Amino acid sequence: MPRAKTFVIVGGGLAAGKAAEELREHGHDGPLLVIGDERERPYIRPPLSKGYLLGKEDRESIHVHPESWYREHDVDLLLGTSVTSVDARGRTVTLDDGRRVPYTGLLLATGSSPRRLSVPAADLEGVLYLRRVGDSERLKEAFTEGARIVVVGGGWIGLETAAAARAAGAEVTVLEHGELPLLKVLGREAAEVFAGLHRDHGVNLRPRAEIEAVTGTGGRVDGVRLADGTRLPADAVVVGVGITPNVRLAEEAGLDVRNGIVTDAHLRTSADGVHAAGDVANAYHPRLGRHLRVEHWANALHQPRTAALSMLGQDAVYDRLPYFYTDQYDLGMEYTGYTEPGGYDRVVFRGSREERRFLAFWMSGNRVLAGMNVNLWDVIGTIRALIESGAEPDDAALADPSVPLESLLPPHARPAGEQA
Repeated sequence: MPRAKTFVIVGGGLAAGKAAEELREHGHDGPLLVIGDERERPYIRPPLSKGYLLGKEDRESIHVHPESWYREHDVDLLLGTSVTSVDARGRTVTLDDGRRVPYTGLLLATGSSPRRLSVPAADLEGVLYLRRVGDSERLKEAFTEGARIVVVGGGWIGLETAAAARAAGAEVTVLEHGELPLLKVLGREAAEVFAGLHRDHGVNLRPRAEIEAVTGTGGRVDGVRLADGTRLPADAVVVGVGITPNVRLAEEAGLDVRNGIVTDAHLRTSADGVHAAGDVANAYHPRLGRHLRVEHWANALHQPRTAALSMLGQDAVYDRLPYFYTDQYDLGMEYTGYTEPGGYDRVVFRGSREERRFLAFWMSGNRVLAGMNVNLWDVIGTIRALIESGAEPDDAALADPSVPLESLLPPHARPAGEQA
């Protein structure tokens, strides 16, 4: 009788939890082990900078599955445990207590870690990062009425934490190295919307800011000193300057690592029996014709199905367009598609940027590369279809709210539903 296959998942986030679910759902009935270095069972990270940070969601709601799910589906959770090495040839992982666990198939869903602030005194108490649930709880404690919060970095995490701090009544300064927050991501016209949003909510937004040092007394932060000599008092400093994929295990195991763990469209790495998914995977995207590492929730949600099917020997391909969303103050936004800085000709807007209720389309020639809806809903499926269908809508029709978006699609490309 053939020996049952053993699948091991390394990671404790959404990708790990969903991969376990997909493996069971698609017929794997052998041993299944999820190994996470946190003592928290797999959970979803976006609420840490959104609803959970704002106190609108409780701790139980952030988890991928109830605790009972793992027992009911015979999934072994090994929490508070680190994998110290992977033997890809021998198909074993070694744990921090010295145990060796054999596997038939391995999924690396090791995620990412925040980039650290590299200036003097950046290790003082009160210099905070956001990646794990405990980080979010420390931010909650810091965000109080009248607290002076300095946020370093004007990316999504920086702006979302700034919005949460303002909601709590804190005084907030955002330090952005560039000319505008999100300028490289969205381009000038859309980036100005977010800059205006934060200024309208009382944030002191300082562009072209360069930090010289963090200052403190008694081991605790009390301010930030800028290169121009300005000193900003701070009760807490929140650092959001990007993340780095956790690739050490893959590198030491001899896998191909370049800006993440390199995979094909099936999420297979360069080592037999090893797959990767989520933030850490630099996966070939057949629709875009290039490798792409995406640091957003949707990849961690959807890639595990492809990884699980591939681990089970099926011919699954991941070709879903990148997607992300944000909630800041009274602004909600969804974005789908992909563009690089300078990789598009123009942005076409439909609606009112002044009222922050609009659609935006990033164009190359007559093709839509990416689209964003701001405070307008039930359109993301149509935006995705515009991109995927290769439709070439006229700019004037694309910008005209009286022209239904669906009418700009080829008949075969009308979306069946509006799901992220």
